[in-house]
Amino acid sequence: MNAAPADQIRLLDLQAIDSRLDQLAHRRRTLPEHAEIEKAAADHTALKDLVIAAQAQLGDTQREQTKAEQDVEQVRTRAARNQQRMDSGAVTSPKDLENLQHEIGSLAKRQADLEDVVLEVMERLESAETRVTELTARLEHSTVVLKEAEGRRDAQLAELDADAEKVKRDREAVAAVIPADLMKLYLRLREQQGGVGAARLYQRRCEGCRTEFSITEFNAIKAEPSDKVLRCENCGRILIRTGESGV
Repeated sequence: MNAAPADQIRLLDLQAIDSRLDQLAHRRRTLPEHAEIEKAAADHTALKDLVIAAQAQLGDTQREQTKAEQDVEQVRTRAARNQQRMDSGAVTSPKDLENLQHEIGSLAKRQADLEDVVLEVMERLESAETRVTELTARLEHSTVVLKEAEGRRDAQLAELDADAEKVKRDREAVAAVIPADLMKLYLRLREQQGGVGAARLYQRRCEGCRTEFSITEFNAIKAEPSDKVLRCENCGRILIRTGESGV
């Protein structure tokens, strides 16, 4: 393949631009904010699950407290009713009075036991409320941390995208004047060779793979016409001769 020396040199400009676009894309993918957001999002999700579990436990404990208080009230009401019957003189049978007194005593013990249960449930309820409050505060803080990280990421991405758009416009201007067959070869090699399709010949070295040519190889290069599109024998990239190539 042949191409004007000026067109070949333009490939170096294009390669520099493409390398810059690759760098911007790499920076876009590897912003530290990405990892920060991933961790913050995971923490936020975990805290949300903890809050839901704590709220469920709080609800269970509240229902348990209501039930315990109802049990106490039922026993208290029954004891008061029995006491009222005794005080009213409606029960005259000694055996019935004895049974009633025994039941009142049993109800008093039952009420005391149930009131202990209520106190124990109230303690657990207070603990559950505290946990919900603490976890909710942590969740709200994690929301702020996540949004701040997303804001920093978005700002970085906007800056990188703006830079990339400018570089793409520069690329369009350079690519527009490179012959189609030369561009096709460059793009194919760029895809095959890790993003570098054209490299400068600097004295006796290919700057694409850093191979230094022997004197015999270098003399063969110097003997080629200036419009001949050279390829590095080692890496296959397009080898661009410049004023610093020594040819």
